[in-house]
Amino acid sequence: MSMPILQKENIVLRAQVENKTEAIRLAGQILVDHGYVEDAYIDKMFEREALTSTYMGNFVAIPHGTEDAKQFVKHSGISIVQIPDGVDFGDGNIAKLLIGIAGKNNEHLEILSKIAIVCSEEEHVETMIKAATEEEILRLLSEVN
Repeated sequence: MSMPILQKENIVLRAQVENKTEAIRLAGQILVDHGYVEDAYIDKMFEREALTSTYMGNFVAIPHGTEDAKQFVKHSGISIVQIPDGVDFGDGNIAKLLIGIAGKNNEHLEILSKIAIVCSEEEHVETMIKAATEEEILRLLSEVN
């Protein structure tokens, strides 16, 4: 059974988190809760973050698992966590939008490139950071499905 990569239930608006760890855990837990990944994937997201920050600039972070995390991915999917107050990703980098990614096989590269195209437009990122409804974000990221 094929699942949509992004659905309304994968989006959390106005999240309140204390730190980067909480933010990444939330992005991963959404993927777990909706059947995209196994619990162990979240640990791999933290391993990946320890290697190098997943902060991409423009208030966006894209936490994802390490290369060996693929065994824990059931379906390709993304989670969106909107953090209007921002969370420090280190070195003064503030993330207001987390896009958690889990790619089955090698789909994560394709998903990443579609997200990168959307996030390369500052006004798109601004729209997602200020979005009042999940639908606003779904419209901008409709290409990933």
